[in-house]
Amino acid sequence: MAKPAKFAHVVYQTRRFEEMIEWYRKVFEAKVVYQNPALAFMTYDDEHHRFAFANLDLFKPAGVDAGARGEIGVNHVAYTYANIGDLLDTYARLKESGITPYWRIHHGMTLSMYYRDPDGNRMEFQVDTCSVEEANEYMLSDAFAANPIGVEIDPEALLARYRSGEPAEQLMAMPAGQISPVPAEHGIS
Repeated sequence: MAKPAKFAHVVYQTRRFEEMIEWYRKVFEAKVVYQNPALAFMTYDDEHHRFAFANLDLFKPAGVDAGARGEIGVNHVAYTYANIGDLLDTYARLKESGITPYWRIHHGMTLSMYYRDPDGNRMEFQVDTCSVEEANEYMLSDAFAANPIGVEIDPEALLARYRSGEPAEQLMAMPAGQISPVPAEHGIS
């Protein structure tokens, strides 16, 4: 049975965007890998990002529940699998138990499936699609700036391709497609 190889990152939703970035910079001696007005990605080691911040003032400006605990805080935690086979085997195993991802996306540097536990806590199961150096380079590219979310994927099609013996490099290639909307159940839209 495949298990995550490592903890990857945590994503926070905040209305104190700049303050949070500065706090994590000081506390973890983290550096900003990519930032725009809506999103920031930071790392303190050789991972492409350990923290990400979603600026709720842009995603949900002055909402009725501005500052409510239900929207501010952890958006999701992420776990990295050793390879695409382990990720797809986990997808198939969970699906057999009636557990399916609510969002399936290729972020460019990761291929990811998002799940909710019974309390609604969100987690990302991912596989890195490139080296950390390539991920850092990609996050600084115009392509990433134009689409920092990614492209929706079909896990059933990927599973079939994997089971037919298609090489991992082809399975993990970024598919052509439209920018994927963030599902409402992911907490930011």
